[in-house]
Amino acid sequence: MARWIAEWHPDDPAFWESSGKRVARRNLIFSILAEHLGFTVWTLWSIVATKMGSYEFTTDQLFWLVALPNLIGSVLRVPYTFGPAKIGGRNFTVVSATLLLIPAVLLSVAVNNPGTPYWLFLVIAALAGFGGGNFASSMANITYFYPRNKQGVALGLNAAGGNIGVSSVQLVMPLVIGSLGLAAAGWFWIPFIVVAAACAFFFMDNLTSAKANPRQQLAVAGKAQTWIMSFLYIGTFGSFIGYSTAFPLLSKSLFPDAPYTAVAFAGPLIGSLIRPVGGWLADKLGGAPVTLWNFAAMGGGVLLVWLASTSGNFWMFFLAFQLLFLTAGIGNGSTYRMIPAIFQAKAVAERGDETEETLLYGKRQASAAIGIISAVGALGGFLINRAFGMAFAAAGTPAPAFLAFGVFYLSCLALTWWCYTRTVGVKVVASLAYARI
Repeated sequence: MARWIAEWHPDDPAFWESSGKRVARRNLIFSILAEHLGFTVWTLWSIVATKMGSYEFTTDQLFWLVALPNLIGSVLRVPYTFGPAKIGGRNFTVVSATLLLIPAVLLSVAVNNPGTPYWLFLVIAALAGFGGGNFASSMANITYFYPRNKQGVALGLNAAGGNIGVSSVQLVMPLVIGSLGLAAAGWFWIPFIVVAAACAFFFMDNLTSAKANPRQQLAVAGKAQTWIMSFLYIGTFGSFIGYSTAFPLLSKSLFPDAPYTAVAFAGPLIGSLIRPVGGWLADKLGGAPVTLWNFAAMGGGVLLVWLASTSGNFWMFFLAFQLLFLTAGIGNGSTYRMIPAIFQAKAVAERGDETEETLLYGKRQASAAIGIISAVGALGGFLINRAFGMAFAAAGTPAPAFLAFGVFYLSCLALTWWCYTRTVGVKVVASLAYARI
């Protein structure tokens, strides 16, 4: 599995136009394919949980099945981030795609046995977290392939292609399960997983320049910027994956007679397709201003969803939720654009030059930070589902969860303003000033 490119200079315009652009595009395409399948496996339980009426699980138990893949996927993102730097982006993509076969096969076997205990379903749902880890390795890998001024769109496209996997699950699975039974939820994806792993093997590349010592990369865990952006990413990507996986079960609990399975795919699709636009806006206007105003819109969106949830009208609830998906998608793109910009700005400030070596150092820092930030951000998917589960268990309504989400978005807005957009008293945080974008 050795296919290495030794000379890679994407920030050199001549190199980029002569050969770099073509190679980068090819790797991006097959990275998207593998990541897309990762998201489908990761979020399978968002639909499977709504089809388990014969098991007589409580609403809180079902939300646990939806939440666990998010928890395990977020934890796996840390080691997955360092995989490409250790064994190569192409090689790690092959491995990570192949691992998706495990939860897909086990799901199909378990639902074919009426006596499968709840604890075993929890284990199988947890293994679906393999799919969540793929995002971090894919994004860390693609960072190295593109020049600074094209990373916003490239990372946005890579992430969007993966995120659409949530929509694929929620569009296709109700039809597949309705026609072929619940076991088909796992079997259906196996041929696609095999194709994705094979394409990564034959068409992707490893970059020698991307190799790094994981211990050195972990040094970014000691930087304030890593944790500030992790907090903000809970608000954007955590919201996207949390709402995407919670919406079908939440709708079933609030509007049991509504056609929620027929339209559940729409929100994740909107959030995925708009993500590159968030990256593009950040490239043009700056990541921080876009992120700031986006959090304000998310706060308004959660208020509308809260009100709609008490209206008794599913379609009002559905439309209000689309605003949350739209803003979560834009925020995904803008916050992710901030990460490489911040760490490359810090590298330039620390070394006092913009040489290729300095820019590569900044990319390595950004790549490592992406893993930690995406891992913490993905915890939002777990927290949102658990918030809904606990709210129903304690109050019989999701209202307490919506209140908590609104307060959190307000805190994200305040943090973005304080660290990246304010002008009053900025000298007292000089360590952050040169990373403001």
